[in-house]
Amino acid sequence: MGFPRFFCPGPLSAGATVCLPEGAAHHAARALRLGLGDAVTLFDGVGGEYSGRIAAIAKNRVEVALAAASAVERESPLYIVLAQALQAGEKMDLTVQKAVELGVAAVQPLASRRSVVRLAGERAQRRVAHWRGVVVSACEQCGRNRLPAVGEVMPLEDWLATLGPLAPGELRLLLAPGAAHALHELPPPGRVSLLIGAEGGLDPQEQAAALGAGFVAVRLGPRVLRTETAGLAALAALQAVWGDFREGSGGESHV
Repeated sequence: MGFPRFFCPGPLSAGATVCLPEGAAHHAARALRLGLGDAVTLFDGVGGEYSGRIAAIAKNRVEVALAAASAVERESPLYIVLAQALQAGEKMDLTVQKAVELGVAAVQPLASRRSVVRLAGERAQRRVAHWRGVVVSACEQCGRNRLPAVGEVMPLEDWLATLGPLAPGELRLLLAPGAAHALHELPPPGRVSLLIGAEGGLDPQEQAAALGAGFVAVRLGPRVLRTETAGLAALAALQAVWGDFREGSGGESHV
């Protein structure tokens, strides 16, 4: 991952010459000041990546000649859906960005009773489009070649109603201080749905509805975590207990 990485909607193929999306082209030419012949890596979000070199640069256009394809993946073996109640300000952006870095497979934004932010209609659509852009940027940075999905904003109760029965190997978790269970006490899953409340947490009715939908309350240490801390701490813990942190895959942190 030593070369600049850019998301480029496919299909991509070895030997083809493709144009970078406008935002990526601007970043490559203006921010990174890449020039003709400079090496880059492109991915289309559905798996694998391509090495390439800058073939042409114009005012708002950057063309890349693709060379070899690589099937490399950096996905966690643990499929995690982060169901996050809407957060105020830039907290949601931060949560989405860091969740991608921590290996989440999908993010489901939820409108909960204690959410400070209220989104509906076109405003909700704009925010979801923005978060999907955050996902792209995070994947470019952290090396992932598959874009985690960001769902449309849904009321928490409506989302719970879509889940259906628990599948074999599936866990549904919500954080609750003083809960009876800790992560290491639960059976290893292949898939986890992690439900995180807003600034005030889940209200009692929402928590009861989640438990009725098969969620298990778990504790994550003795302290009460803010919403912007809780989900990310839980994701890191899940990867450490059951995911690719535990496997010692040799990844490095890049600042």
